Amino acid sequence: MRQTVTGLWRAIIGRRGSSDREYSREVCAHGLFFDCFRGKEILKMDYVPVMYATFWALVPPVVAIVLALITKEVYSSLFLGILVGGLFYSGFSFEGTVLHIFEDGIVGVLSDSYNVGILVFLVILGAIVSLMNRAGGSAAFGRWASEHIKTRTGAQLATVALGVLIFIDDYFNCLTVGSVMRPVTDKHNISRAKLAYLIDATAAPVCIIAPISSWAAAVNSYVPKDAGITGFQLFLRTIPYNLYAILTIVMVFFVIIAGFDFGLMKKHEENAAKGDLFTSGGEEFEKVKEEDISSNGKVIDLLLPVIVLIGSAIGAMIYTGFLGGATDVVSAFAGCDAETSLIFATMVTVFVMLFLYLPRKVVTFKGFMESFVEGFKLMIPAIGILIFAWTLKGMGDALQIGTFVESIVGTSASASLFLPAVLFVVAVFLAFSTGTSWGTFAILVPIAIAMFPGADHLEMMIIAVSAVLAGAVCGDHISPISDTTVMSSAGAQSNHINHVTTQMQYAAVVAVVCIIGYIIAGLVQIWWVALGISLMLLLAVLTFIKKRSGSNREKTAGI
Repeated sequence: MRQTVTGLWRAIIGRRGSSDREYSREVCAHGLFFDCFRGKEILKMDYVPVMYATFWALVPPVVAIVLALITKEVYSSLFLGILVGGLFYSGFSFEGTVLHIFEDGIVGVLSDSYNVGILVFLVILGAIVSLMNRAGGSAAFGRWASEHIKTRTGAQLATVALGVLIFIDDYFNCLTVGSVMRPVTDKHNISRAKLAYLIDATAAPVCIIAPISSWAAAVNSYVPKDAGITGFQLFLRTIPYNLYAILTIVMVFFVIIAGFDFGLMKKHEENAAKGDLFTSGGEEFEKVKEEDISSNGKVIDLLLPVIVLIGSAIGAMIYTGFLGGATDVVSAFAGCDAETSLIFATMVTVFVMLFLYLPRKVVTFKGFMESFVEGFKLMIPAIGILIFAWTLKGMGDALQIGTFVESIVGTSASASLFLPAVLFVVAVFLAFSTGTSWGTFAILVPIAIAMFPGADHLEMMIIAVSAVLAGAVCGDHISPISDTTVMSSAGAQSNHINHVTTQMQYAAVVAVVCIIGYIIAGLVQIWWVALGISLMLLLAVLTFIKKRSGSNREKTAGI
């Protein structure tokens, strides 16, 4: 069959006297696409969908996002977005759609070593969380925290402080902060949606301004060698211009200390004050049975594994960086193998927990092994959403959504003073639609650098790149299909859509201020002026919202 179809394909091409690429669309339209598709030497390389690099490439992620916000159900929404992408790619061929979704989509996603590494990391980290709970470490920490953290404000500030300290990787941050602080925030009736926001707001926004992080490494890799500045130097220069990251952190502290919430978050916090931490969707999270929790657990049973996890992750990142040819610590972080390092760190932590728990009999060997199954169950919702989100991203990649955006931005390539604000908006839209900030970096950072070549435009190039980084983090921050957003929900054990809808309103306030800030940055080209005005504007806006929404501030004595 394969030879027959391949011969037919070549006969068509030969008869029309043109290329495979030109007539692949016609063959697809006649229902021959996926028969020819099996002749991989032809179509895997040359097939171009009719909707390739057009506005229609944006439709699949938009469908998924809109449906998720309307239905409050993420799995079906993501799958329908994937289905639309498959239909567009195959030219509405039934067989083609099915094969593209499963063969190139889901199976392709699970064949990617990086993706599998992240899933393995999630499963082992879930086991670690389960072990800490079973050993009584989380309960002991909760008892300790109840003695030292007296207020809701203190619990929230402690959550933020831990999030800032764990800056090496956003995945690591989301799940670790959630597992450690969830018992504390629950005790003080802080909603799971609020906890998810605090986790998410101290994940990517902190990583993108941390010189030693997996995010700094990613940005460094996207800077062309002929840019006139090294990737790491450029990253350092972008930090004071990264308005979204800085303003988001400032907003978090303002909201906590001022003691107010607004929009949908206010409703969740009011319900939490009455004892309803979830508002909706709480039934999807199973709790460890009380009889399975050791009464002999101590705070060290939680703190030591976390310290080992952080320390071994940093050490592994440096080690893999040197294996890749790095000559110093900075370049080692820039060239590290992040997912391998995280898996190594979790495995080291598991062995440390084995020797910490079993000799003291806080966990039996049977209970120790059962924790791996419990950890896997704990991460199933996050794993499911991640697989669907990655597949949806693959649908957009197949339709070349990045090429479409690049063509639009490229037409505006001029040394305009307003271009940083434009790049910020484009980056927000692209990251929101695709659910990936790193993919947005890869597309837009080279474009931003090319717009301002030479030493004479160095400051504008730095501002433009900063706008891209800030916009990518913002779009990723509010996207329901972002893996970081998914893992923030998982870490807080919050219903995913609840997290997205509450966080989106907070992020929108910061995003609007950032647009004005980048206009100012393009005009003055002085970082402290742009940052200072943006900070004052944000505080003014938040103060206005606080007066309009009313304050739920409480006394913070006894933190």
